[in-house]
Amino acid sequence: MSSRREILDLLGENARYTTEDLAHMTDFTESEVEDIVAEFEEAGVITGYQAVVNWDALGTDEERVRATVELNVALDRETNYGDIADRIAKFPEVTSLRLVSGDYDFDLTVEGDSMREVSHFISDKVAPIPEITQTVTHYIMESYKEQGMEFDDHDDDDRLSVSP
Repeated sequence: MSSRREILDLLGENARYTTEDLAHMTDFTESEVEDIVAEFEEAGVITGYQAVVNWDALGTDEERVRATVELNVALDRETNYGDIADRIAKFPEVTSLRLVSGDYDFDLTVEGDSMREVSHFISDKVAPIPEITQTVTHYIMESYKEQGMEFDDHDDDDRLSVSP
């Protein structure tokens, strides 16, 4: 017996599956799949569908820069994490924002057309937010896997293995 969760797992694997595909892979009919997906969309469980893009494989000279940024914040009585997240999430440069446990408070992913653009965004828009006490920016040099999808087109390491 299939569960409604199985439909979410399959769509997470490949959002291009049709209702017919999903019905064949589960114990649901096409009509049931359509109803389940519609319910998930209406309830905000499914919030969108995206392509996983390997920008390096595009083969152009266009630069696309991504960075992850660690953010530390200091809260006051009137401000909570949600308030800060609401402000930061509104910027179109922000592709993801997560409250995390550990040495910093938020994990932010930013995209821009150059390192300068990303750097200026962090210094001019994010760092001046009063509750933010520290930012640490890590530029992404190479992506091997995104959203569960591996990028297989990387050159093999041709160096010889040397051991003492």
